[in-house]
Amino acid sequence: MLRVSTQIAVRLPEELVEFVDQLVSEGRAASRAAVVTRALHRELRREVAAHDAAILAADSSPDDDMDALAEHTARLPLDDLD
Repeated sequence: MLRVSTQIAVRLPEELVEFVDQLVSEGRAASRAAVVTRALHRELRREVAAHDAAILAADSSPDDDMDALAEHTARLPLDDLD
């Protein structure tokens, strides 16, 4: 599948630019764009998880299996979801 990308300009505080550049220089990321892309994917997953949690919280029907899964997932640090 061909993925189309769009170039955008983003202004960041200097300390974030330094952090991004450090990740790249240490080989922990291929490029600045890779760091930003990874961060945005992480934020997207967080938003989807929050939406799913809200749906589960609004569901009044008992489902012990889903409750246990939701409780387990709520205890996981967000960084472990990568």
